[in-house]
Amino acid sequence: MPVVSQRIEQEADSLYEQHVRPLEGDHLGEYVAISPEGKTVLGPTPLDVLQQATAAFGMGNFIFKIGERVVGKWR
Repeated sequence: MPVVSQRIEQEADSLYEQHVRPLEGDHLGEYVAISPEGKTVLGPTPLDVLQQATAAFGMGNFIFKIGERVVGKWR
């Protein structure tokens, strides 16, 4: 695995455990974007979350589907 991919995967795992897992009880199936600083945006669809988070945080954030280890990062 390339070092960059491994680093991103580790960062994603850490962000999920710290910021997303606590949301599983109330927001299962929703989407959340997380900035590297831990700011979050919740929403019902990936597009809604991406648009809101890009406006609020800019680029370079992660998006997760809460309750599943589906992750993305946009630059």
